[in-house]
Amino acid sequence: QVQLVESGGGLVQAGGSLRLSCAASGRTFSSYVFGWFRQAPGKEREFVAAIWWRDGRTYYADSVKGRFTISRDNAKNTVSLQMNSLKPEDTAVYYCAARLNTWVIAVVINSIRYDWWGQGTQVTVSS
Repeated sequence: QVQLVESGGGLVQAGGSLRLSCAASGRTFSSYVFGWFRQAPGKEREFVAAIWWRDGRTYYADSVKGRFTISRDNAKNTVSLQMNSLKPEDTAVYYCAARLNTWVIAVVINSIRYDWWGQGTQVTVSS
């Protein structure tokens, strides 16, 4: 059973930075893709970033491109999301998710196509 545990959320002023971590366990993840999603109150869950464990390839939503960086640490089985230049509109609960590997972007950015989810961590950006 795959388990994902997020950490690192908090309150930050606009323009600041936060780093989220997702600790993964239960499998060997070389054939998985990991995604970060977020959900603000009253809004649908939206894609933020994804990383393919095998080769470290990444993909970002346009809204975070150039500000956020997703990475993975093979030795620690963690996926991180470095968030810089944060904006109030980045305020949301952030979720780590995992699924078996696919190269289809339309699948990678679709939250319903992921099989395993963490509990979420709150990120609040004040103006």
